[in-house]
Amino acid sequence: MRFEFIKDYREEFSIEKMARLLGVSRSGYYNFLDKGKSAREVEDIQLKEQIKNIHKKSRGVYGSPRVHNELKRQGKRCSRKRVAKLMREEGIQAKMRKRWKKTTCVNEKAEPSANYLNQDFTTEEPNRVWVSDITYVWTEEGWLYLAIVMDLFSRRIIGLSMGERLHTDLVSKALKQALFSRGVKEGLMHHSDRGCQYTSKEFKELSSRYGVKLSMSGAGNCYDNAVAESFFHTLKTEHTNFYKYRIREEAKSSIFEYIEVFYNRQRAHSTVGYLSPEEFENQWRNMAQNVA
Repeated sequence: MRFEFIKDYREEFSIEKMARLLGVSRSGYYNFLDKGKSAREVEDIQLKEQIKNIHKKSRGVYGSPRVHNELKRQGKRCSRKRVAKLMREEGIQAKMRKRWKKTTCVNEKAEPSANYLNQDFTTEEPNRVWVSDITYVWTEEGWLYLAIVMDLFSRRIIGLSMGERLHTDLVSKALKQALFSRGVKEGLMHHSDRGCQYTSKEFKELSSRYGVKLSMSGAGNCYDNAVAESFFHTLKTEHTNFYKYRIREEAKSSIFEYIEVFYNRQRAHSTVGYLSPEEFENQWRNMAQNVA
């Protein structure tokens, strides 16, 4: 009778929660449901349930590689191809919408810094190399511009500034926020494109005051700042493109929540071993303390 109840309401409620409330095991329910099926078929049904939970928890942004990695973290052994097959069968796919196009305002008279980063996107510890960029999001009130500063080590967003005007103050505030939250290490490098905000006198003076070494992409080479641009692609295709913002304040709250709650603390990043930026930094910190 209890298994029948779970079967009747499995589309509305979590099987795990119903089994717990009714005092039965999930494995018992699956055995009841799948009498006569092979062990492989029963396991596939259980896997699909786990995949659905992982996909839902990821806000619908995880594809098969990240779902597969999360299953491994939960102790489930299965191939990535099998996960992809089961996701196709259930119509589960990573949330992705619209292509993203980047534009940069360049001041031809300004003197940009050299490209010291030179597409070397690896660093051995936090606060050695930060990367920055600007993008914009449409609201019914007009454009909302945002600038970010990311720590290249963990891919964590450590500086965020949003406003209705595309002025130098936008990138200066993002850098100041990063400096306030992380401090400055000797030799810290800040990399950006050659946008007029970054080549401005005001921004150069701010960086010099804190001893930050500026690095800028080569002319017309979008790959030189690929990591920061990739973040904006993720932000838009996973989040903002799915919303119609009425006012800028609504967009600001939505973007802040995505970055601080999900992106920095929960979202698995392939570059850092499918950990979140926060998990990766904590892991590095613990290892550094053990070595010391």
